[in-house]
Amino acid sequence: MLLRYVLVLFLWLAGGAVMAADSGARPGLAKDREGYADAASCLGCHQEQAEQWQQSDHSWAMRDAKAGNVLGNFADQTFEDAGVSARFFQKDGRYFVHTEGRDGKPGDFPIQYSFGHYPLQQYLVSFPNGHLQVLTIAWDSRPKEAGGQRWFSLYPGQRFAPDDALHWTGRFQNWNAMCADCHSTRLMKHYDDKTDAFATTWQEQTVGCQGCHGPSQAHVDWAKQNKSASKTYASAKEIGLPFDFKALSSQELVGQCAFCHSRRQTLGVGQQPGHPQLDTSLPATLRAGLYHADGQIDGEVYEFGSFSQSKMYAAGVACTDCHNPHTGKVRIEGNGLCTQCHNANPPVTRFAKLQAKNYDSPEHHHHPAGSPGAQCVNCHMASKNYMVVDPRRDHDFRLPRPDLTEQTGSPDACTACHSEQKPAWAAKAIEGWFGSPKRPKHYGEAFHAVRQGDPGSVSLLGAVIADIGSPPIVRASAAQQLVELGQPGLNTLRWALNDDSALVRAYAIPGFARMPPEPRARLLLAQLDDTSLAVRDEALKALADVPLEAIPAERRDAFSQQLADYEKRLRGNADLPGGRLNLAVFLQRRGQTEQAIEQYQQALRLDAHFIPARVNLVTLYSGSNQSDKAEQLLREGLALDGLPATDHGNLAYMLALLLVEHGNSEEGVKWMSTAADELPGNARVRYNQGLLLAQLRRPGEAASALAKGLETSPDDPDLLYALIYLHTSAGQLDQAKGYVQRLQQVAPNDPRLEPINRQWGNPAQ
Repeated sequence: MLLRYVLVLFLWLAGGAVMAADSGARPGLAKDREGYADAASCLGCHQEQAEQWQQSDHSWAMRDAKAGNVLGNFADQTFEDAGVSARFFQKDGRYFVHTEGRDGKPGDFPIQYSFGHYPLQQYLVSFPNGHLQVLTIAWDSRPKEAGGQRWFSLYPGQRFAPDDALHWTGRFQNWNAMCADCHSTRLMKHYDDKTDAFATTWQEQTVGCQGCHGPSQAHVDWAKQNKSASKTYASAKEIGLPFDFKALSSQELVGQCAFCHSRRQTLGVGQQPGHPQLDTSLPATLRAGLYHADGQIDGEVYEFGSFSQSKMYAAGVACTDCHNPHTGKVRIEGNGLCTQCHNANPPVTRFAKLQAKNYDSPEHHHHPAGSPGAQCVNCHMASKNYMVVDPRRDHDFRLPRPDLTEQTGSPDACTACHSEQKPAWAAKAIEGWFGSPKRPKHYGEAFHAVRQGDPGSVSLLGAVIADIGSPPIVRASAAQQLVELGQPGLNTLRWALNDDSALVRAYAIPGFARMPPEPRARLLLAQLDDTSLAVRDEALKALADVPLEAIPAERRDAFSQQLADYEKRLRGNADLPGGRLNLAVFLQRRGQTEQAIEQYQQALRLDAHFIPARVNLVTLYSGSNQSDKAEQLLREGLALDGLPATDHGNLAYMLALLLVEHGNSEEGVKWMSTAADELPGNARVRYNQGLLLAQLRRPGEAASALAKGLETSPDDPDLLYALIYLHTSAGQLDQAKGYVQRLQQVAPNDPRLEPINRQWGNPAQ
């Protein structure tokens, strides 16, 4: 088979144009109340909490588009940017936008709902198939003096065609798939993967009391029968509540918030208040694109992934220790919030070990009192803007480490303010204030080295996993990266399967998906009984292609039922390209090739730029003697506008290999050259380019290509051996011996050296 099979099993937020068939329904209140009470039921007894909630972000999460809820200026206002234009107006008491539709023609679209409120508000429009689409032009609700009270583009300077997933009618802007489950209470998408239709329901339109407290009709019934009952009670169940927040540990409490306040892959069961986090979603790890190597925020990841790295999380601090759960606001403004605990003489607190000294003093922060540099959050919670105007703080509460910037490639809080200075300057200043503390290695150093292709990546990641003092999300991130390294990481991953952390177990399992079926089944069957749904799902993915005969007879029925339930949830999550990809991979592993091909094609219809689906489908075509379809798919991908250089380079490389295999080496070498230019750090591309040029009797160009590969991968044994072979064949023994010496230094046990050493001896001696 031409190309190695590629597995991509993660949620990728991408999409495509809305389909035309109207078999769905507008979202609305669920008919099956599942024990949920009417949203207004809490107001009578819990008036204080209800009043606090009324102006919270949760209350404003999603509202009907009517006066009082719509903050934007719809008084015939026009907005234009980079070829995107819209006019906002009112007619017959309703709000409208006049803008380009999914057919490329302008039209009037009624606003159905407002979405959020500060620092920006977005607006939703209904489409067929039960789709709601989010406008990419939003209202800046900040005060005018802060730059607000204006319409603005969430993609300034960019225009997307109607068939682009990022167009406001495209899948990237689809409310049902992208936003809904965190802006309403007990949201169920009810997605039909065959018709691309939604029949989405909620128990409360916005994030109400039951969004956190769970279904409360039994509690309302209890309250009606016990109007004069004492406020003390033995248990939550005694008064009809599904669970008691006070009975949760601090980390379990954080897990209740994390379903929404995290970047995660949902497991297709919806929000389930009171349940463990990994029974509803699998949080994303600290992977590149989402986080910097040291765990600082990069992409839009919300708070959990950062907070779960912090010492505060490990010490038992929960979200509600800093935030009022009903208003969502911090309990105290300014440094007083932190000095509740970090104070020489704090009030009574359960975090006694944090009470070392008065941190709110120049002796600690070394900045003038009251200045920005004296604010705890500016050093320990650096912020980054998302959605143009929305600054969000990193919740890892890390010590500023400008001394690590060179080793991790990550930003530092000091030079974010002192932008005219370098990290070394900041590191020297901190050393002058506090001396030179002896700190252990930071996991960011290992992650950065792995991202740079360090040859010792397996041992570096193994050390991170073995450090049980590191946060679970850090160790799970190391497990995920070991999986990506393939066979060399399996020994370490084997004992990670029994880790105390379900997160680590979940991310270790995919490493064994390519083992022979019988040993794989023996190894992973226990994970099918794991206490966490996320772990069981990962085990099912890895075992999907194992013949039923390899499963013990007594559990075959249960295994089949688990597979059927998992496939059903995959189909319910196939509303995004990543979801279609997961379904396609599952079907392919189950041997359902035609169905897998159909799902890969659907993923590309949702978003033609979604490269993982294109790569997997090309690989599947190539392996099933459909090379003409593989070639067509690659050429279509290479013709796409706006493709990142790395994606374009990977497709060019695949096309080059395909063309060469089918005898078209002349065109193949052209695409190989494109791939080499666009993937400068990929030694394998340069290696194949060199071999191909040598086969075409262009030895000078071949040597040049291989030498360029060594510029970025100086210790790559394949490049060195290819140059040895090339120069030896040309009789250029002096040049060849130089590369022999280098190969002996970087790979002394390389078996290819044996005949060379027998012929020439050891040139390094």
